[in-house]
Amino acid sequence: MTESTNALTLQLLEWISDKPRTYAEVLDAWRTTCPRLSIWEDACIDGLIDYVPDGAHIVFLSPKGRALLESHLQNPRH
Repeated sequence: MTESTNALTLQLLEWISDKPRTYAEVLDAWRTTCPRLSIWEDACIDGLIDYVPDGAHIVFLSPKGRALLESHLQNPRH
């Protein structure tokens, strides 16, 4: 993962963890048609996020995604 991709992935994880987000809201904000910038798709493939497939389709961080975000927040490399 490149540094800029990693930063965007962490931004996505922080954004999702900030408040409950619907699947539609996340796709509207994060989906892209650019194959070189697939943050949402990569986060799904990497198992960093999940959602409840009920009527609301609420997106949340998976345990793996939460661990990655917490690790970054405890040890930022800025």
